[in-house]
Amino acid sequence: MTSRHRSSEEIVPSPAEQAGTRAPSRRSVVKAAAAGAVLAAPLAASLPAVAAGAAPAFLHGVASGDPLPDGVLLWTRVTPVPEAIPGSGLGPDTEVSWVVATDKAFTDVVAKGSLTASAASDHTVKADVRGLAPATDYWFRFSAGPAVSPAARTRTAPAADAAVPQLRFGVVSCANWEAGHFSAYRHLAARGDLDAWLHLGDYVYEYGTGEYGTRDTVVRQHAPAHEIVTLADYRIRHARYKTDPDLQALHAAAPVVAIWDDHEIANDTWSGGAENHTEGAEGAWTARQAAAKQAYFEWMPVRPAVTGTTYRRLRFGKLVDLSLLDLRSFRSQQAALGNGDVDDPDRTLTGRAQLDWLKAGLTSSDATWRLVGNPVMISPFAIGSLSAELLKPLAELLGLPKEGLALNTDQWDGYTDDRRELLAHLRANAVRNTVFLTGDIHMAWANDVPYNAATYPLSASVATEFVVTSVTSDNLDDIVKVPEGTVSAVAAPVIRAANRHVHWVDTDRHGYGVLDITAQRAQMDYYVLSDRTKPDATSAWARSYRTRSGTQKVERTYDPV
Repeated sequence: MTSRHRSSEEIVPSPAEQAGTRAPSRRSVVKAAAAGAVLAAPLAASLPAVAAGAAPAFLHGVASGDPLPDGVLLWTRVTPVPEAIPGSGLGPDTEVSWVVATDKAFTDVVAKGSLTASAASDHTVKADVRGLAPATDYWFRFSAGPAVSPAARTRTAPAADAAVPQLRFGVVSCANWEAGHFSAYRHLAARGDLDAWLHLGDYVYEYGTGEYGTRDTVVRQHAPAHEIVTLADYRIRHARYKTDPDLQALHAAAPVVAIWDDHEIANDTWSGGAENHTEGAEGAWTARQAAAKQAYFEWMPVRPAVTGTTYRRLRFGKLVDLSLLDLRSFRSQQAALGNGDVDDPDRTLTGRAQLDWLKAGLTSSDATWRLVGNPVMISPFAIGSLSAELLKPLAELLGLPKEGLALNTDQWDGYTDDRRELLAHLRANAVRNTVFLTGDIHMAWANDVPYNAATYPLSASVATEFVVTSVTSDNLDDIVKVPEGTVSAVAAPVIRAANRHVHWVDTDRHGYGVLDITAQRAQMDYYVLSDRTKPDATSAWARSYRTRSGTQKVERTYDPV
């Protein structure tokens, strides 16, 4: 959806070739949106100063994404003149050149080209570079006039038929700017060993300042300060995120594979609206959704296979097929308490076309592992006999009625016909080694995915699921406002007792995952942060779980890879 114009591109032969070798409930008052120029003012104040008449500048970093065996998508945003701040609609068309090399010094350039950045695309550009070698590290950068962007590393995917011994992915979700700093991104960037990193949704949040949980403390303020509704609003919010140094560092360290969940648009989004949208007072839903999606594709290095969605499939040799889902664009409205049948076969989470696409891809794949980038938890979840003191905050985190309801209707639990069809397909076709990688819920989980949870473990597990916690967004201890670990010590045993397929749940900590894959096993190492509110927060390994090839079950392992 990004508006861009390719003016030139060249693939330069290498020397070898030349030689021939869940969120709180909705606030009661909706703040009205202001005009675009007014909206941009808070962001302008947050950006590095650019002198009047200054040369173009790259203030939002560079990024790459969606690696292919022969290419990768490169992204940046240029500020051509000081007044061309994000969301302003101002600034001249500007030629932006890009270059790709095999070395950081750019002595061996293998591809180069140029694009036109314009106000129509908020001066963002994306270059879909092809003609590269598979499974290879590259360096890239952009320039505009005398200005040169930072250099960044990217990596292509292995050849589709390559025997790949190992892959390693960072896995993250749910980054609320106001709740803290993005230290999780910094620690992932510092590893230097990632083939790519997966962002499973809620890359940005739509709320206004103070409207979303942060233990009642705004660590750093959003821009714009009000809830985002218009195209200018969404552009400004994305731009604010892209000024974060830790996020810039991770984007510069490895390619991202991203999908959206709801907060990139509005809380509890469904095809015809959202819990956090008031028709009329906040404009038409169709206009807001279109604005959010346009800004997302402008500001993210994502290559949509189907226009306006994030569902697509990437392959990493014979080791991994990665199916990425869009569980917002096609879903039916969430079932309401006492009004709406979660088992209704006419209600859908995926939409017919996407579910058929997913089933066909899982069946036909000849890869050892079938990974599914999944925005909301697929494993069934019964709350169990939690005390009222814990049930209420858990209900708040999951968006459930405060009086308690033993399922989360925003997850696959609210669309059981789709889930039954998918899991029955896996069982009937003996599809093995399917691993769901999930975000959204602000907790860490390691789950078997049973065909029938009511009779598990007598019934089979047909897949496994690793859920990563939030980068910063509130989890249970934050909502209750007690020391970290206090809630999990009580809640985790109760949750596991009511859900025998759950091997582990941590309700309290923030962090990220590192997924390491070989032909023998897929292992998730869970890492936690010392303090999300501190920019220099440390990281520590917490736990590891793996699923061994052919087992469709999770087991604990006692060391990270």
